[in-house]
Amino acid sequence: MTSATPATGPVPTPADKFTFGLWTVGWQGRDPFGEATRAPLDPVETVNRLAGMGAYGVTFHDDDLIPFGSSDAERDHHIKRFRAALDATGLTVPMATTNLFQHPVFKDGAFTANDRAVRRYALRKTIRNIDLAAELGAKVYVAWGGREGAESGAAKDVRVALDRMKEAFDLLGQYVTEQGYDLRFAVEPKPNEPRGDILLPTVGHALAFINSLERPEIVGVNPEVGHEQMAGLNFPHGIAQALWHGKLFHIDLNGQTGIKYDQDLRFGAGDLRAAFWLVDLLESAGYEGPRHFDFKPPRTEDYDGVWASAAGGMRNYLLLKERAAAFRADPEVQEALRASRLDELAQTTLGEGETLADLIADRSAFEDFDVDAQAARGMAFERLDQLAMEHLLGAR
Repeated sequence: MTSATPATGPVPTPADKFTFGLWTVGWQGRDPFGEATRAPLDPVETVNRLAGMGAYGVTFHDDDLIPFGSSDAERDHHIKRFRAALDATGLTVPMATTNLFQHPVFKDGAFTANDRAVRRYALRKTIRNIDLAAELGAKVYVAWGGREGAESGAAKDVRVALDRMKEAFDLLGQYVTEQGYDLRFAVEPKPNEPRGDILLPTVGHALAFINSLERPEIVGVNPEVGHEQMAGLNFPHGIAQALWHGKLFHIDLNGQTGIKYDQDLRFGAGDLRAAFWLVDLLESAGYEGPRHFDFKPPRTEDYDGVWASAAGGMRNYLLLKERAAAFRADPEVQEALRASRLDELAQTTLGEGETLADLIADRSAFEDFDVDAQAARGMAFERLDQLAMEHLLGAR
């Protein structure tokens, strides 16, 4: 095979904490309009290839690693081979999740299925994989409710469905606590697809839901670039709010070009400006979790193209990290930030020791405030934005 890693420029290392799901590079290219264009990929080969490319870890749904319906003996065989590959390469398993969307039994959801028996099965399936995740050292367990939704108003009582969703998370939280697992949950929002409307569609919805749980301290969010952008939202803003709440437990990186189907492009493809501001935010905020790539190599590609796509996502992150650092270190940018009064935004509106009564008594804050002069003053945002664009384009 041809090399997927460029010879010059930044080279990924495990210190970058880049991780990939088995379902990403292993996607066979099957979509609603066409059959697979690639043969299945052995998880052991995935581990070996990712380790050779400088990745930090690999993640999985239960059904990615252990084909649905496997016997106990077959299950043990798959786990043994996977563990041996991890041990040989040093690759970690920082996160795991459960496939509660692919089998037809989940056609009306899992934790919020109208059928009670399906909900009970979904909980048992999840618990079984939580045990494996803990055994392999995972610290985060992602929950994407891809089938938790509806296409028509009468089909789902959303208030009651949220009761059942809360019940499931409370039970799973109870289980990991009783087992003594060092494991936290991360809710992954998505507005639509495959359901017409999915419950907990955005970061904001997920954060509000978490506050209702019995153990909110062990539940956070796993936002994905494309999912928020499918709803026309600003992904870096959503990440900033998750960080502000202390709830960014995990993140999925990919690319998306606006409000359409979930494209799952490699990171950096799609909205490059948003990717720049996202990397700038993650690095400046000191986010320490995995940089997880959840993408689908296009079905046009053979496996040379798959590994090139995986390498491209990591390289794009590192290039954007360099560009963001250069932007922040530029003296002209620092002056432009001051001209835009970003330093004032960091100041509290009331001064140290000042009270609300002091504010009300301060005539300069209202009675003598020159509204017209302040309104006439420009914010200098265009200059600041152009400087960012020039750094992004490598012109500075």
